[in-house]
Amino acid sequence: MGRKGSPRSPQAEGGSRAASPPSPLWALPEELLLLICSYLDAQALGRLAQVCRRLRFLSSRDVLWRRIARGCLNSGFTQLGTDLAAGIPVKERVKISQNWRHGRCRRETVLKWKCNLMPWMELDGEYLYLSQAENIQAYQLCAEGTGLQRHPQAIFSGHQEDVCRFVLVNSHIVSGGGDGSIVLHKLHGSYSVKFSAHEQEVNCVDFQGGLIVSGSRDRTAKVWSLSAGRVGQCLHTVQTEDRVWSIAISPLLSGQLLTCLGTDFHRGAGVLDVFYETPSLLLSCGYDTYIRYWDIRTSTRKCVQEWEEPHDSALYCIRSDKNHMIASGSSYYGVVRLWDKRQTRCLQSFHLSSPTSSPVYCLRFSTTHLYAALASALHVLDFTAS
Repeated sequence: MGRKGSPRSPQAEGGSRAASPPSPLWALPEELLLLICSYLDAQALGRLAQVCRRLRFLSSRDVLWRRIARGCLNSGFTQLGTDLAAGIPVKERVKISQNWRHGRCRRETVLKWKCNLMPWMELDGEYLYLSQAENIQAYQLCAEGTGLQRHPQAIFSGHQEDVCRFVLVNSHIVSGGGDGSIVLHKLHGSYSVKFSAHEQEVNCVDFQGGLIVSGSRDRTAKVWSLSAGRVGQCLHTVQTEDRVWSIAISPLLSGQLLTCLGTDFHRGAGVLDVFYETPSLLLSCGYDTYIRYWDIRTSTRKCVQEWEEPHDSALYCIRSDKNHMIASGSSYYGVVRLWDKRQTRCLQSFHLSSPTSSPVYCLRFSTTHLYAALASALHVLDFTAS
């Protein structure tokens, strides 16, 4: 009988595999590998990362996720492509963006106070600035964004009555108060200036490039100089038909009144907040329950897009990520809503005021957290918790 062929040993098989030539994929330059991967969507990149360590590293590169992130909600990229959150990996921001879209977050009340107020706030890096009665207090945010320190790091005072609104620009705080005055503080130093601005409370202020603008219950809007030797000098006065609730300086900084937006508003449909995204694009909201998106390059008579608050509530405050997402605060039950500009209806809503009803007087957000100030408490929504 003929001899049968002896089977190959496992060692021989293993040796054969070990000696096999490397995949031709790795012979390609890294630039070409990145180009190939740039055609993959988020799901495909995630699967690619599970193949091996080298592909996991390659598929996590920011350059691959940047295109995907620009189409996501609140990923830190503006409509023009500017990265506002360069310290956070883009892949991680895309992941957190899904939590914003689907409303997945952890809620916490981080501050409470005894009497009802109308607080305003600003976010600046590691600090949150919050007006409480006649003072503005600076609270340091905790590491990992898990809340804020219970005691303020600094207190800015100067008003005799409650602070109505304030802005934080170029290491300066400019505030308007119920006493009709405007106060300017330098964040890092003892420099401060106070001057009488209006006959009644200063409802709103803005500050840019050595100019302050203010609006008041006395039906005027004014432009003020901060130039040396002219601090507190009124440069322009604009007479209005009603109290001025909100005001904003165009990033173009002309110093002049250019135009009026809209022509057919009903009486009482006051604008309560304005937010510039670019020098030509801005958002407004107010008593008539609408969010309006304006492009002053095309028309100042009619907005280019609008969204209606579904429960017919006035909208007290508004902010956007300067790309796809809008956040708004309603006048009833502490409702915060998230909107996608590419859709006509509200995307998510969060009811923060229970059991008592309170407006959301102010809100601010980063790529990971949203802060909402109500009449007697400060709430935070943590979107890193999935």
